[in-house]
Amino acid sequence: MAVKKFEELMVWQKSQDLSVAIYKHFNDSKDFSFRDQIKRASVSISNNIAEGFDRNSNADFTRFLY
Repeated sequence: MAVKKFEELMVWQKSQDLSVAIYKHFNDSKDFSFRDQIKRASVSISNNIAEGFDRNSNADFTRFLY
């Protein structure tokens, strides 16, 4: 069965789990700039997977995964 939505990709699901864990872990960090950067980076992972999935070729999708 082919994947029709990026939400079905296990790698996207795991990146979402990672992002939730990072938000919980660093929520009370006093280093605001680090906390902000690590949270934005964690969200960027799933965003790149989703954006690459919507590209027209496997080569483009692969580029978004690196």
